[in-house]
Amino acid sequence: MTHFVDRRLNPKGKSLANRQRFLRRARTQIREAVQKSLKDSGVTDLDKDRKIKISTKGTKEPRFRLDPRASGERDFVLPGNKEFSPGDTIDKPKSGAGGGGKDASDGGEGDDDFEFTMTQEEVLDIFFEDLELPNLVRTTLKETPNKVWKRAGISTAGSPTQINLVRTMRNSYGRRLALKRPTPEDVKALETALDEAERADDREKITALKEQLAKAEAKRKWISFIDPIDVRFNSFTEQPTPTSQAVMFCLMDVSGSMGEREKDLAKRFYMLLHLFLRRRYKKVDVVFIRHTHDAQEVNEQEFFYSRQSGGTIVSTALEKMLEIQKERYATADWNIYAAQASDGYTQSGDARTCVEMLNQLIMPLCQYYAYIEILDEREMEVFASDESGAELWRAYRTVAEEWDNFETKRIAKPADIFPVFRELFKKTEAA
Repeated sequence: MTHFVDRRLNPKGKSLANRQRFLRRARTQIREAVQKSLKDSGVTDLDKDRKIKISTKGTKEPRFRLDPRASGERDFVLPGNKEFSPGDTIDKPKSGAGGGGKDASDGGEGDDDFEFTMTQEEVLDIFFEDLELPNLVRTTLKETPNKVWKRAGISTAGSPTQINLVRTMRNSYGRRLALKRPTPEDVKALETALDEAERADDREKITALKEQLAKAEAKRKWISFIDPIDVRFNSFTEQPTPTSQAVMFCLMDVSGSMGEREKDLAKRFYMLLHLFLRRRYKKVDVVFIRHTHDAQEVNEQEFFYSRQSGGTIVSTALEKMLEIQKERYATADWNIYAAQASDGYTQSGDARTCVEMLNQLIMPLCQYYAYIEILDEREMEVFASDESGAELWRAYRTVAEEWDNFETKRIAKPADIFPVFRELFKKTEAA
C-alpha cells in the first residue's frame, strides 16, 4: 500500500504537521529527556536549541499492513531464490546448526537512540507545561469578571446608529457600477440633446432620444442608489476581562555575606522565574527588590546586573514589599506572591523580626511565599536536616509549619535550580 510522508524541511519559526504530531505522540519520553537534559545545564542555556535523545520505541512512522491471519495462507517465493518452489516446506535447523557468522554481543538486540534537535520554544513548552502559580485560582473564583464591548468587524445587521457609511457607500457604488445605472450626468446629457433636436425639428432623432431617456429613467428607478444589501454595520462583541491579577515580589539579598557564587545562583533562579511568568501568564507584574542593610525597588536591568553590596538586614526587604503592596496592589484585585533568596545570615535579632512580619502582616495577604537559601556544597552536607542551618533558615521553618502556602528550599549548585524550581511551582491536584 502506498503511503506518503512529508519530509520537507520545517520553515523558519514554524513546525510542520508531521513534527507536531511526533512531539504529541512521544511527549512522555520527550518530557523525561528534557528534564534529564536540563539537569546539569545553566539557566542561560535555555535560549539555545537543544539536542534530545529518546528511545526509538514509539518513533516509527505508522503504516498499514495486510494481516496474514485475515487473508489466509499465502505461498510466495522471495526474489533471488534458486532452490525452492511454491509449496515447499523448510525444516527447522537443528540446535547448533544455524548459519555461521560473526560473534554477537551478549547484550541482546537493541536500537540506537533517536536524536533530534528541539527549538527553544519547544523546550520551554515542555518544561513549563506542568507548572503554575500556586493558589492563583482562589481569588479568581471569588471575583466576577468585568465585561467590555470590543470591535468585531463588519456585519450585515445591526443598529441604525452603528451604520458604517464608508463600507455602505463602497458596496452601493460597486453594485451601481456593475449594473450600469445611469448617472445624473448621463440623464442631463440626453435632455440637452433632446432640446437641441426639438429646436432643429428633427422628428426621427427626437423619437430616438425620448426612447433612450425613458429607458434611462426607468433603469434609475429599479436600480436604487442604496439598496438594503449594501448596508453594513459596525459589529461589537461582549468580551470578559479578568479582574484577578497577580504580582510577584522578587526579594534578593546582595549584602557582603553573599559572595559572587551565591549571587550568581540567586540570579539564575530569578531568571528562570521571570521567564516562567512571562511565558505562562499575561497579567503578572514583577517587582524587583534588592537589599543590604537597606532595601530598594529596582528595575530588571539593575536587579540582575548591579554590583551593589553592604551590610545585612533582611527585614528591610519585607518592609519595602509591604510598602509597595499597600501603594499599588490591593488584595481585592491582586494575587500576591513572593520569592526570597538569601544565604540565611542577618543581624542578630532580625530573624525574629522577619518571623513576626511574616506571620502577622505578609502571609495573611500572600497566596504563596517561597524562600530559597543559597549554600555551598559543604554547608549542604553539614545542614542535612531541615531543622539545622543559619538563623534565618531555622526561623523561617517555624513560619512554614504555621502556613501551608510557605515553602523553603535550599540550593548549593547550578544543577539544583531546575529541580527546586519544579518543586516550588508544580501543579497541585486541587488546582
